[in-house]
Amino acid sequence: MTSAADNGPAWLDRAADRSPAVQRSRDRSARRAAALVDAAHRLMTRKGSAFTTQELVKEAGVALQTFYRHFAGKDQLLLAVFERIISEEAARSARAARRLKDPVDRLRLHVTEPFTSLRGRRNTTQARFMTAEHWRLYQLFPDEMNRARQAYTDLIEQALRTATAAGRLSSTDPAKDAWLINQLVTSAYHHFSFAEDPRRVDEIVDQLWTFCLAAVGGRPEVKGPTDGRREGLSQGP
Repeated sequence: MTSAADNGPAWLDRAADRSPAVQRSRDRSARRAAALVDAAHRLMTRKGSAFTTQELVKEAGVALQTFYRHFAGKDQLLLAVFERIISEEAARSARAARRLKDPVDRLRLHVTEPFTSLRGRRNTTQARFMTAEHWRLYQLFPDEMNRARQAYTDLIEQALRTATAAGRLSSTDPAKDAWLINQLVTSAYHHFSFAEDPRRVDEIVDQLWTFCLAAVGGRPEVKGPTDGRREGLSQGP
């Protein structure tokens, strides 16, 4: 199965296509677009989305007209930043999953990994940017946002299909189950991006994984009498 994470970033194609000289200098145009998104990402990590276009072009070291040759406005730029974050996180999760032999362990990684940055309140600026901008950008660019999030859904679906084929889980519709799991993970992530008590993250993530696992025919390993930790997963019914 080819996942959305395997394709090039959609924002890069859109930005390059806006350039009048795209046929002669597509690579140069793409590099400039990437430099603008890099600059926007740096500004976002410092102050969320509350930066101006003037601050952006100064950070990128380009002229204002260069920005408008690649992006119609700030919303299109923020969409590109959102897309890139999702693409990079999905690629990172895919690389980590390849090191795991058990498909159920791979599924667990995809469900729990997004919350890593929220433990100890690390990188909350990016998490809050993703949360605050998600539905606003979705209203403006529904197709692009759906494609961006599909990369993560594809990873979940692939793990579900592999685990079901191996008899470890019993997902009857991996594509639909993956979409639902993605929605649930996203909702919990949005909540804890702004939650005041980060100590509950691990507790809720553990409950979230148990819920998702049960929904696709798995169950936690029974705890031993001297071990209160859940260390693995048992075969589903």
